[in-house]
Amino acid sequence: MNKNNIMKSILSLVFFVSLLSISGNAQDFSDLDKSPMDVAIIRNEDNSPMARVIYSRPKMRGREIFGGLVPYDEIWRTGANEATELRLYNDMMIGGQNVPAGTYTLYTIPSKTQWTIILNKARNQWGADNYDPKKDLLRINAPARKAAAPIEDFSIAFQPIDNGTNLLMGWENTFVEVPLKNSEE
Repeated sequence: MNKNNIMKSILSLVFFVSLLSISGNAQDFSDLDKSPMDVAIIRNEDNSPMARVIYSRPKMRGREIFGGLVPYDEIWRTGANEATELRLYNDMMIGGQNVPAGTYTLYTIPSKTQWTIILNKARNQWGADNYDPKKDLLRINAPARKAAAPIEDFSIAFQPIDNGTNLLMGWENTFVEVPLKNSEE
């Protein structure tokens, strides 16, 4: 075997070992986000989007959530990691107030009997550390209700109703329901 062939063999071996180590690292999922992102979307009857929410889903993992991990009467990002984002594709009536189509940060202030629901004009927020109440577009209250069964992962869903949707948010043993109605034209 000449020197060129030996050198090619050594380089091929180094390349192969490098590929193995890279592919070995690519299969390591142990450090995945503990509160993965999720999305919920609801569509109008013509299949056009009505509303979408993007949020992260922390787990209970045996912890006390409301009044514990999520303190009562304090601003909450409504999930984990980045603050929850609500996109309205149509003008909507929320709590009797007209909210223009657009993208908003959805904050909440949970208490034992009700949650304050906040739509804020700031976007791309991490957590609630930079929450600015001067950018609030809407604040309404929704009764805190007892869930039929424990909710392990924080969850947000839409439920169709006449002329709109209910935005449902729940975790642990509690959920709230916020009606979003299409604005009258």
